[in-house]
Amino acid sequence: MTRLILLALLAPFFALAQAPNFSLTGKIGTLGKPAMAYIDYMDNGVSHEDSAAVVNGSFKFSGHISGIAYARMALDHTGDGKGRAVYTGDVIYFYFGKEQVMVTSKDSLQNALFTGSKIYNESEAYNKEIGGTIMALTKAVNIDFNSGTPEQQKDPVYIKAVDQRYRKNLQDRTDKQFAFAKAHPSSYFALVALSEAAGSKVDVAKVQPLFNALSKELKATDMGQELAQRIEANGITAVGNAAPLFTQNNAVGKPVSLASFKGKVVLVEFWASWCGPCRAENPNLVKQYQTYKDKGFEILSVSLDNVKERWLEAIEKDGLAWTHVSDLKGWNNEVGRLYGVRAVPASFLVDADGKIIGNGLRGEPLNTKLAEIFK
Repeated sequence: MTRLILLALLAPFFALAQAPNFSLTGKIGTLGKPAMAYIDYMDNGVSHEDSAAVVNGSFKFSGHISGIAYARMALDHTGDGKGRAVYTGDVIYFYFGKEQVMVTSKDSLQNALFTGSKIYNESEAYNKEIGGTIMALTKAVNIDFNSGTPEQQKDPVYIKAVDQRYRKNLQDRTDKQFAFAKAHPSSYFALVALSEAAGSKVDVAKVQPLFNALSKELKATDMGQELAQRIEANGITAVGNAAPLFTQNNAVGKPVSLASFKGKVVLVEFWASWCGPCRAENPNLVKQYQTYKDKGFEILSVSLDNVKERWLEAIEKDGLAWTHVSDLKGWNNEVGRLYGVRAVPASFLVDADGKIIGNGLRGEPLNTKLAEIFK
């Protein structure tokens, strides 16, 4: 009885703790049925999604976040569904905080004006200082390429020149991100800048001092903890080191450990059903597995999916007859974070003694390595 009374007393506090602390209100022209608005946002490592009908151009999202969130908002003007709106339609990406934000435009999200968000304004200032978002640079290089004549667009010299300008812009942007992180160690966007600029193959000598200078509040965020793990992983996953041990559940909930594969050569492979290059490599992995599985070769695939059905469907469709595990946390997969994985496909080849003997191997480099091992 005492416990029930205590829970009853605490219930209002629990409800209060999760009360909405942000709203995103949209007004896009006079759009109406069947138009729909969709939002996906990441808050301290946890993903959320929502949808709302658009009535006379208006829609609203609200919820509770712990800090600063990163969002993708898509507007389906014609009722074709979220997928089309996200990948070929009217979509924007932005940061927001515990704020009451207005998003207004006469015609589209892409032309929308944001008001009421200090965080959005800070993110815009950050992007201006570093030279724009990756999407803006990609749009610019497409314009650059399309400005050429049809003959130029087929000319390898022209194509190379456009590519070199794009790569220089990317490098300039990365350099400015490092400079921003150094100049603004208490800014949330210093962490954003450093996390992105560090990439998968972390230059520890360059990144570690900048990370150490960040405020303790930034380091305590999920992004800060992930970057700390990535910095550490850069050392522990180097060729010659013992592969970090882990245990994760397979599709039926049974724990599978890397340690259980000792005595065999194991490809620890990170992938996802939505990853085009991963799926393109799968036929080669199937071939290599069939060739060497009776000689002591195994594949342990770690999926960065977050929808179980899509994960299992891809396994079946691609004929992947080896061991698969996932915690269905997407990019926050605990094994992925342990290994510092920031892009897929990614892989680590582990020998019979549990040591890493190769990383990032796929295609012919992987085939050659396996042929050497099993000759």
